[in-house]
Amino acid sequence: MSKSRWRKPAIIAGALVLTAALGGVAATNHEVLEALGLAKEPGAGLPMQPRERAEMLAGEDPAEAGEEAFEARTIAEQFAQPRYAPGIVSPGAYSAAYSQLGSLSVTKGNWGEVTKIRYDADDPRYRDYASNSSGGAGDVTGRVTGLAADKSGYVYAAGADGGVWRSSTGGGNWTPIADQLPTLSSGDLVLASDGSLWYATGEANTGGTSYVGAGVYRLGSPKSSQFSSSDRVGGSELESTVINKLRFFDGKVWAATNRGLYSHAMSSTSGSWKLEFAPNPSYLPGGANAGTANAAYKNIVNDVAGDPRDAKHVVVASAWRSGDTYNGFYETADYTAGGWTKVNPTGAIPADDIGYVTFAFSADGGKLYAINQSPSLLNKPTGNVNSYLDGIYVSNNGSPSGPWSKIADSQKLGSSGSALKQTVIGKGYGPGIQAWYNQFLTVDPANPNHLWAGLEEVYESTDAGATWKTIGPYWNFYFSCWNISDSKNTCPDSTHPDQHSVAVGDGFVYVGNDGGVYRRPINGQTNKDGHATDWKSLNDGSMDALQYYSVAVGKDPAKAGTVVSGGLQDNGASILRPGDTVMGSHFGGDGGDAQADPANGCKQVQEYTNLAMRVTENCNENPGPGTLETSTSRDIRPYTSSPGDEPARFIAPFAPDDHDANGWVAGGRHVWVNTKGYSIQDGKGWTNVFDLGAGHTATSVAVSGGTAYVGWCGPCNNDHFARGVAVGKVNDPASWHQLTLSADFPNRFVQGVGVDPANPSHAFLAINGFSRRFTEGPGAGFGHVYETTDAGATWKDVSANLPDVPASSIKELSNGALVLATDLATFYRAPGATDWQRLGTGLPLTVGMDVEYNAVDNSVYVATHGRGIWAFDLAQL
Repeated sequence: MSKSRWRKPAIIAGALVLTAALGGVAATNHEVLEALGLAKEPGAGLPMQPRERAEMLAGEDPAEAGEEAFEARTIAEQFAQPRYAPGIVSPGAYSAAYSQLGSLSVTKGNWGEVTKIRYDADDPRYRDYASNSSGGAGDVTGRVTGLAADKSGYVYAAGADGGVWRSSTGGGNWTPIADQLPTLSSGDLVLASDGSLWYATGEANTGGTSYVGAGVYRLGSPKSSQFSSSDRVGGSELESTVINKLRFFDGKVWAATNRGLYSHAMSSTSGSWKLEFAPNPSYLPGGANAGTANAAYKNIVNDVAGDPRDAKHVVVASAWRSGDTYNGFYETADYTAGGWTKVNPTGAIPADDIGYVTFAFSADGGKLYAINQSPSLLNKPTGNVNSYLDGIYVSNNGSPSGPWSKIADSQKLGSSGSALKQTVIGKGYGPGIQAWYNQFLTVDPANPNHLWAGLEEVYESTDAGATWKTIGPYWNFYFSCWNISDSKNTCPDSTHPDQHSVAVGDGFVYVGNDGGVYRRPINGQTNKDGHATDWKSLNDGSMDALQYYSVAVGKDPAKAGTVVSGGLQDNGASILRPGDTVMGSHFGGDGGDAQADPANGCKQVQEYTNLAMRVTENCNENPGPGTLETSTSRDIRPYTSSPGDEPARFIAPFAPDDHDANGWVAGGRHVWVNTKGYSIQDGKGWTNVFDLGAGHTATSVAVSGGTAYVGWCGPCNNDHFARGVAVGKVNDPASWHQLTLSADFPNRFVQGVGVDPANPSHAFLAINGFSRRFTEGPGAGFGHVYETTDAGATWKDVSANLPDVPASSIKELSNGALVLATDLATFYRAPGATDWQRLGTGLPLTVGMDVEYNAVDNSVYVATHGRGIWAFDLAQL
């Protein structure tokens, strides 16, 4: 979740306490003040807020939330769609691309990391109602999906798309140790009993920004060495999958994946993984039903547990979060003999409503705990749906058959000091609203009654679930200890919201969430509200796992140098100005697309999501003491009758004209034009110039010399996937038209557009997804870069020697050179050349989302979705 501008869930696709979509939304400082009656009235120093905010704060009927949340769960898929629609990706795709990458030449020059600096979510320089500042998360980085800790102070963390990091000091001073692998997408991270570190690639969170991986890797000496491709366990069996959990028992490592349950001997990395269990094998790659629209959801194994008392007894939780006939618990008394049977659990747990589940055995095997997300609540179209959590349970005999006793639900956790209880802005929403996305559960190895549970917040019980404390509340804004002024704020620091991983070691419990890594003593201290008083953020800036969607650059108006900003998954928008020793967060929530005036980088547009845009002309810096409740940004979301009536992608595109910083184009279902530039006052300043068509939404935008290209999709998922490109003049609505794409043009996402600055009829498209070779489904196509010289009438595949890997962003420089960001690397095509090279050295092999050129320092900037922002000085070429 993120702490962000308040909107209806159907609009946001990010989800707060409000809804179950990726990353989450919450209210900001101003909304809290507003709800408490402490904010200024509109017209008295604050801009009028959108109708949705007013409705929610006025007590809008929470019954609408179920309908909106129903829409939100589909929105969460959007980020992954470009990489698999219109099919599913087969094993071998990433290793083939990685092999192709090795054959490319590399240009001269090195990349420099821009955002390897402490990022303070509570930075008082940007403390206004459009930011998260003073919420209590402190220093943050990107999502951490795997954690491991030993007894000597070594801690290992896996960034969602940032690879593995090592600390020898119990956290902090991190070093990356997996940068030589073909993917940095992280599913799980576990220290085995022999001291080896096992890394499962492929993030299994079913939110929108999860990437498939390239298998499992074993590092024998994690304190001193680094992962390499030769450390892979088995063959390509687990490529192009996501891995929920790794578990170790009976001399084997077990992998719970989205394509079933696999095992491999711990004693060797050679030999294939064995498929132990799949509920619907015909939907696996190569099966009779592999090409169907729902194939990706038919064999999900959420967790596997080996009985500590009988290693041959294996228990599996297998389910799709939205419900399916195969959902449930499965077990085998002796896995060597097979014979998996579906369990009919008894007691309080609902056998017919099993969703995303996490297991946790006590060390002696006497207790089996479980968190269960409810598909029936997730599917509820109407009504007061305040959580998708069914409950937390314990089987006191350690059997998956039970009887199970419910030890917590949303109401019980909400009364334990939660910030998500039904008060003020949290009205109608409670713990577990993102239970399909946020889950961890673990038991103290020394005490079977001491356990920690992670949902949006962190909860602790020391009496086997009889009572709970919210030791890591979502934020501090709801509590009496909070004040927007640091000198009056007495709340203890909390963790960032949205919990994903946990580890216990060396006297501490470590938690990983959408803001990085935090720790506290195993038997720590709490205040009267049950909140921990001893959390420590371990995000000191050395672990740059930040997940950017975009980067915006421009000349600093007050200092020599460049203003660098960008939108982040669940960490707002960051800003870094020349001379800064800490990076600030000047906008809250999920950051999206971004742009800046090249001549004045403090003139910016930052998107929350879905074209919810704000403009600032001073970097949104707070004017000074006594003005903390005000804002220097304006809401400019395009709309006609009301904000939110424009369908748009989760990360919706917009861009300024290369030749006119005040001419902008934005894309939802419609193409919107703004000619007022950064002086635009509100959403009515946009003009609707073209309708892309019912069910179509923009995926990319570029403008040069008054001509704009807009890529779109619709439907955007596997079911009847379609895509297209529209072209027109910014100042001539009658000129807009849909292009007729030839039969050999890829039927995949048009994710990026680059226009020749000297000739707007000359443009390039970056095509996402893998080729037909690796995508099961109709019309997947082949190339990744296409060129037109006649304004889109015809297109030519100019991919040449590029690896077969999804491409996201393309930029043509003034000299005719091309820069292309992909899921694996950033590539360069020299002026007049036809072949591609890898651009420079030093850039980690993670997902490149956005490429921008900055004339101030003659550099290319790339926003990565897991390793921050990087810059390459073109003078090196």
